[in-house]
Amino acid sequence: MFNPERFVEEAVERIRSEVRGKAIIAVSGGVDSTVAAAIVQKAIGDNLLAVFVDTGLLREGEAKKAEETFKKIGLNYKIVDAEDEFLSALKGVVDPEEKRKIIGRKFIEIFERIAKDFGAEYLVQGTIAPDWIESGGGLRDTIKSHHNVGGLPENLNLKLVEPLRDLYKDEVRKVAEYLGLDVARKQPFPGPGLAVRCMGEITKEKLDILRRATKIVEEEIEKFASEGKIEIPWQYFAVLLPIRTVGVQGDVRAYGYTIAIRAVESIDGMTAAYSKLPHELLERISTRITNEIKEVNRVVYDITNKPPGTIEWE
Repeated sequence: MFNPERFVEEAVERIRSEVRGKAIIAVSGGVDSTVAAAIVQKAIGDNLLAVFVDTGLLREGEAKKAEETFKKIGLNYKIVDAEDEFLSALKGVVDPEEKRKIIGRKFIEIFERIAKDFGAEYLVQGTIAPDWIESGGGLRDTIKSHHNVGGLPENLNLKLVEPLRDLYKDEVRKVAEYLGLDVARKQPFPGPGLAVRCMGEITKEKLDILRRATKIVEEEIEKFASEGKIEIPWQYFAVLLPIRTVGVQGDVRAYGYTIAIRAVESIDGMTAAYSKLPHELLERISTRITNEIKEVNRVVYDITNKPPGTIEWE
């Protein structure tokens, strides 16, 4: 049986022997990278610099929430505004694998710059087992390249440290609870951010639409859960489809985008079942999205399990 206390003790000792000098860690404010940061901080203290990259692909208020988490833990951290870099690199890109790899490479470019300034030789990542399993390699098929695996260059100039590499999400959550971290039950959010929920080419306009739809989905589902009407799903979000359809808004013809809602139940992220959300809730979400976001005139609900689908759409 997995023992989080023993895991932390062993991980700290291993990191102390492995990391000789300064290190930076890629942090997102999510459970995986936050747990990794807390463990490595125990091992090397102020020789660790947490780096949060604002890619422009985040949810509303994401950077602020992440910074609050870093302050609570007492991390030495740096926030990098790299929206222009990421959106420029992704311009015209449609293929999801290419998106993920571009994002992964861009992260590494930034981390190498920060590491040089900080005098670090090590890069810590919150990689967990599903990340490298789904990214393929050897006899494993590539389901999708995770940015922190498939996007890594062969000539990485930093020594990679991945303290959670063999853990699954449920085990990482147990470690987070043992460490007393507020993010222990936070729903997963992909490293590439909204890039893998914005189908087709990524633009600022489409990201703005998706960001607003995401906020509505999260608010309504969390409200229903707080009222005891449902159990909070393992993960829940909006997806912006790359198609427009004809609709009616008021008495006027509308030609708007379609938003898909995705909510799933899972334990470790390797398999998942779609959440059977109440029709009342789905109707509420649909009404708010189409009323509040004039660019959207159609909302659909994804009832696909994993497999055959993945949790994220890309």
